[in-house]
Amino acid sequence: MTFEQDLKTIIRTIPDYPKPGIMFRDITTLLGDARAFRRAVDELVQPFAGQKIDAVAGMEARGFILGGAVAHQLSAGFIPIRKKGKLPHTTVSMSYTLEYGVDEMEMHADAVKPGEKVLLVDDLIATGGTACGAIKLLRQMGAEVIAACFVIDLPELGGAEQLGALNVPVRSLIAFEGH
Repeated sequence: MTFEQDLKTIIRTIPDYPKPGIMFRDITTLLGDARAFRRAVDELVQPFAGQKIDAVAGMEARGFILGGAVAHQLSAGFIPIRKKGKLPHTTVSMSYTLEYGVDEMEMHADAVKPGEKVLLVDDLIATGGTACGAIKLLRQMGAEVIAACFVIDLPELGGAEQLGALNVPVRSLIAFEGH
């Protein structure tokens, strides 16, 4: 079995969550499998090993888990990007469109310095709204977003193309058809 097939069998699919017609891809089963989790992190890191990356940014909440592990492997700092009102210090914010609505994200105003190279990490890219918002937020603070990495891509929803339109290369470990 290939790594991609292995990942697809490990990741749980929950139909009709959070609303009818959505196939929710649940990575908690991947996170609970030590071997698969380690391999997924190694695969996310591999293309960037040896590059100078100042920080990894992860989006709440699964992006914190994956992004923290990737940052550790790359000897980089970690930037949490959170929902509005969750960070205790001075923040900058950005509104973004979700597959099922609009939300706002924040990061600390001092989380990144102009010119720093940042890798964006999350569990899944669907429509790209959250990732595009995070990229715009990081760029607003002067960061150079060198790439965005995801475990899962839902290609039918076009998120990777949205990031490509922002000139951000996308790396995904697997793709699932449908949404």
